[in-house]
Amino acid sequence: MKNQLLFVIAFFVLTSINSFSQQALWGAQSIVSPEVRADHTVTFRIQASAADTVQITGDFLPTAKMKTKWGVMDVPGKANLTKDDKGIWTFTTQPLGSDLYSYTVIIDGFKTTDPNNVYLIRDVASVFNVFIVGGGKGDLYQVTKVPHGSVTRRWYDSPGNGTARRMTIYTPAGYENSKEKYPVLYLLHGMGGDEEAWIALGRTSQILDNLIAQGKAKPMIVVMTNGNVAQEAAPGESSLGYTKPGMQMEHTMDGKFEETFPDVIKFIESNYRVKADKADRAIAGLSMGGYHSLHISRYYPNTFDYVGLFSAAIMPDQKATSKVYENIDGTLKTQLKNGYKLYWIGVGKADFLYKNISDYRAKLDGMGMKYTYRESEGGHTWTNWRVYLSEFAPLLFK
Repeated sequence: MKNQLLFVIAFFVLTSINSFSQQALWGAQSIVSPEVRADHTVTFRIQASAADTVQITGDFLPTAKMKTKWGVMDVPGKANLTKDDKGIWTFTTQPLGSDLYSYTVIIDGFKTTDPNNVYLIRDVASVFNVFIVGGGKGDLYQVTKVPHGSVTRRWYDSPGNGTARRMTIYTPAGYENSKEKYPVLYLLHGMGGDEEAWIALGRTSQILDNLIAQGKAKPMIVVMTNGNVAQEAAPGESSLGYTKPGMQMEHTMDGKFEETFPDVIKFIESNYRVKADKADRAIAGLSMGGYHSLHISRYYPNTFDYVGLFSAAIMPDQKATSKVYENIDGTLKTQLKNGYKLYWIGVGKADFLYKNISDYRAKLDGMGMKYTYRESEGGHTWTNWRVYLSEFAPLLFK
């Protein structure tokens, strides 16, 4: 009797679990959103029969101006969706250029994600849906049928920060089965980002896989660090638990990250098959990461032959007192004297840092320090930074 009772209980537990799984399976909406068409128009559909207004905002829409403490910045505009008799709201874009795009939905003033699009990316404390339009640069951001590298998250000891920290590392296809040594690109994120930013928002592994397979870039290891020394790792991935991500933490752009960067290099050169010399090291970063790249490369002026500043957050009124920021002109001259193969600067014409970067270029011009300059449309956006990585990587380790 006891065994029969246990069987009945088990039967009801299993059928209950099955009914919940069936509910998840059959309860999902059959709406397709976004739908990317052959003509590069994109249609969005939201089921919200009780809503009074539904809007969409994303980086494929005309921008609006917004004042911030960093200056006037471009932000995505909004578009209204139209409701049909079934309660489905729809909006179709004009033909879009090839790229990776992000968006969110606004229902009666409440911002949320598209329930029909499971592809999400976090940027600092915001979550966005994403989609890709192919037929151009967006093809580099797709997973294609080429040999694929590996992406790992590694913890390393950082004596300079007194803690273990985490980084993301891309190794090219074939690394595990070869004895070859590889050059290294150290790729740094912007303010509020972390070691997940370049691999998620920047599509680093897809870009490198495709460029290497096309013979446009040399196989290389890419090291993506966490530039926030107050964090062990990305939010939710450390002993701090599920804390809300923030833009500016303790030790942000105060010299501590630059001072302790040798801990990163030491770990990589002790644990990976790399060419440990100046000619086979590159450093690049976006915004705060460009600021870090500028100062790391001049503070350790005989370490990198390749430097990339992507919309670098060059702040002439920086109040930090770290020794890293002493004698900037003198260390730049030493960097120039030691020689380098590429000093690459990219910025969007509408970037709020455009003037700061122009002033920095004037400084380099006055010193006779040669650089490659790339000016693009748009502002301080991942749309530009993915392009910069796609153009910078093929120039490395020649």
